Amino acid sequence: MSKRMLVTYFSATGTTREVAERLAHAIGADLKEIEPAEPYTAADLDWRDSGSRSSVEHRDRAIRPALKTPIDVNDYDVVFVGYPLWWETAPRAVRTFLESEDWAGKTIVTFATSGSSTRGADGVQLHDSAPAAHWVPGRRVGANESEAKLAKWAEGLAL
Repeated sequence: MSKRMLVTYFSATGTTREVAERLAHAIGADLKEIEPAEPYTAADLDWRDSGSRSSVEHRDRAIRPALKTPIDVNDYDVVFVGYPLWWETAPRAVRTFLESEDWAGKTIVTFATSGSSTRGADGVQLHDSAPAAHWVPGRRVGANESEAKLAKWAEGLAL
């Protein structure tokens, strides 16, 4: 039986969206956006401003931004979850998504994009938001990574 796969992503600027689109095409997966109910503005994303929305969310680990539309993962065996790295971790909207689904019997693979941050323990930090899932270690993906390279990576995961 072949696994049914979904690529989900949160993207505030479009970079992660482009990578997610290439990955979904490369592996023949469906594609769905983790979309906050209130879109992020440029001011919200200003990490130099301690009062910006992203800075406030980073400091308060309890914040869970509402999502515009729920994503139903019931029809999938493997779900890739993509996001930009903010302070070497996933944005809070990703946790909102993970905590709103039943992950029993599902496999989650994360991928992260960043213009400057290294990948810290972001993938492992998310495990508590979906403890019933089987987590496969993900990786940082370059913004311009080719579809062929993404396909090779996914194939190597032996899902």
